[in-house]
Amino acid sequence: MPKKFMKRYLPSPDKVRSMQALSFLGDILHEPNLWHINRHSVARAFLIGIFFAFIPMPFQMVAAAFFAVWMNANLPLSVVTVWISNPITMPPLFYFNYKVGAWLLNRPILEFEFHLSWSWLSNRLMDIGIPLYVGSLVLGTLASCIAYLTIQYLWRRKVRAEWRARQQNGRRTATRSS
Repeated sequence: MPKKFMKRYLPSPDKVRSMQALSFLGDILHEPNLWHINRHSVARAFLIGIFFAFIPMPFQMVAAAFFAVWMNANLPLSVVTVWISNPITMPPLFYFNYKVGAWLLNRPILEFEFHLSWSWLSNRLMDIGIPLYVGSLVLGTLASCIAYLTIQYLWRRKVRAEWRARQQNGRRTATRSS
């Protein structure tokens, strides 16, 4: 994986630690494993970030940060990856999640009409909410596991290719010198 590329665009640990808004976290941000860019921490960061990107909930980034600390994943990458679901992508993403959830629960897909009233929310919340969350959990788990496995595979493949290239360069220099 492009380690230098990630280091260039992710904030440094010192920069994040110096932010006043995050001072309430105390020594948690001093854990070095939260800032390492290696195959395991990056793959776990994508697992966490993509999972929470699919879940319709407020404060997705806070949940991703908590789980990144708990699972020893790369913290900035976990939080940034949540932005797969942003104000532009949320409506189609969550509508697809709802359709998959309705299909899994064998429920009819309801026509979309929104009224900002307490009666509409109380009547439609269960009809829409349960299929939405079932679809979100299933698709979030599936997408995050695929991302985790893909990153593991691509990272290993790149390391093997670099290792083979170094071996071949070593053989070439050994044959030239003999």
